[in-house]
Amino acid sequence: MNRASDFEAAFEQARKLHVAGRLHEAERAYRELDIPPAAREAVLRALAELYLQSGRSDDAVAVLVALTDVVPDRLFYYGWLADVLEGLGRLDAAIEHYRRLLERRPRFADAYFNVALLYKKNRDYPGAVAAYEEAARLGIGNVQEVWSNLGVLYSEIRDPHTAAAMYERALDVDPHYVPALCNYAGLLEEAGTRDRALELYRRILDLEPGHAAALSRLVYANRVTSRRDPLIDRLQRELGRARDAAAREELSFALGKALDDLGDYDGAFAAYRAANELGRQRMPAYDRQAAEQAFARLIDIYNAGWIDAAATGSDAMPVFICGMFRSGSTLVEQILGAHPDLTAGGELDLLPWLIGRRLAPYPERIAGASREELRQLGDEYLARLHDLFPGAGRVTDKRPDNFLHLGLIKAVFPRARMIYTTRDPRDTCLSIYFQQLGGNLGYSTDLGDSAHYHGLHDRLMSHWKACFGGNIHAVDYDELVRAPEPVLRSLLDFLGLEWDERCLAFQQTDSLVKTASVWQVREGLHARSSGRWKHYARYFEGAVVRPRGRD
Repeated sequence: MNRASDFEAAFEQARKLHVAGRLHEAERAYRELDIPPAAREAVLRALAELYLQSGRSDDAVAVLVALTDVVPDRLFYYGWLADVLEGLGRLDAAIEHYRRLLERRPRFADAYFNVALLYKKNRDYPGAVAAYEEAARLGIGNVQEVWSNLGVLYSEIRDPHTAAAMYERALDVDPHYVPALCNYAGLLEEAGTRDRALELYRRILDLEPGHAAALSRLVYANRVTSRRDPLIDRLQRELGRARDAAAREELSFALGKALDDLGDYDGAFAAYRAANELGRQRMPAYDRQAAEQAFARLIDIYNAGWIDAAATGSDAMPVFICGMFRSGSTLVEQILGAHPDLTAGGELDLLPWLIGRRLAPYPERIAGASREELRQLGDEYLARLHDLFPGAGRVTDKRPDNFLHLGLIKAVFPRARMIYTTRDPRDTCLSIYFQQLGGNLGYSTDLGDSAHYHGLHDRLMSHWKACFGGNIHAVDYDELVRAPEPVLRSLLDFLGLEWDERCLAFQQTDSLVKTASVWQVREGLHARSSGRWKHYARYFEGAVVRPRGRD
């Protein structure tokens, strides 16, 4: 038997051990192979797979780096390596490996496209723009995807005019490119340009009659007033045809909204229940005990003594708007954004991203964080906020779940202003249940779980108020929509701002609305959503939601 056949037999035996799940034995067998140069790629690839199966990500990185040395021009391995490094929170390292490839092959358009995605995830927007533009200059195939991705990027950095121009470029290349049509329509929705947005959604449905997102957006942008509205029949027809769970979930939420518009509350709840059953398939299960422990850790770590001792002394006064999702935070921000001294920043992910970069594992890491580390985190937050909104004065950061981080915010920015939106918990939990939310919000798919999470949220907010209540100003959604002026005067006084009548006509501003409330807030102030839970009272059985002293 020659050396090649000896290797093939030994490699095959190692692979059998690997497939059988005998990973320790398989690793030893791979390591003991006498590998001919031509087989080095196959063995390294097998080892990378084994290490990832074993949860040994650092070992997998080392092997994948070796693979990019053995096969230096294979884009697949750089992408695989980047995925693993991203999972480890090491985006900078992933970008460096692509740079290494591009030093070898400076005209590799696909590599520029891939690294642009990483730059964007790393919040290096100029780097992402430059890489995308280089990919286009080098003649990448399907260049319309580059222009559409640039449109998304410019939208994220609050440059809607350039974003629109990028979508137009994509559609100049391919007028039927659905991702660009869909993203462009979404941008127009955010800007309040309803008719043009709906026109694009209809174009999408002409191209793809079963496109769930386009059909759903038509429903959300219009109030359904008749059972004979063809949108209802179309929703039900497409629901019957759809095989993709994500599409059925989206269509079910839209059907729930349409039936709610019509006052068919039982039919609406049935549709929402079906939507949430599908949502549970894509979200992690909500673990009540784990959630209780997580909140307890925050309360234990962020005590008043730690907050005072860690305070950086920063003079900055950033404005954070937070609370439960669907508690009125978008409405409050849009009202404040109409004030000439404030800019609506939207749901920024800056703080959670910085926490992940600088304070992992969180929150345990915070106990050993120095005042200088916290000061640097604050400086980077302000710098990136300035990059997103150059020339703006005070910018509101309206990420609802920043309520989890108020203790950190108070230490980093002792003079921060924190606006806490609240609402009848029954309306809040119902609105969460009726909204297709992303991320890891497993509690959102069950009214009882939402009520449980709301209770933990209340406990944490009580803790923050006990520690530094002077920095926190509560805005009651129901009071705001009933009698807005006194609520707004009190809020502006908390922010140190003069009264401005434009706040009451906020719906006339041209700011982007980047949340699920995109059309609701453009209707102006109304009380239709207050007490909405009463239509669905019987469905709260078993969901313990504490009312706030009124029926």
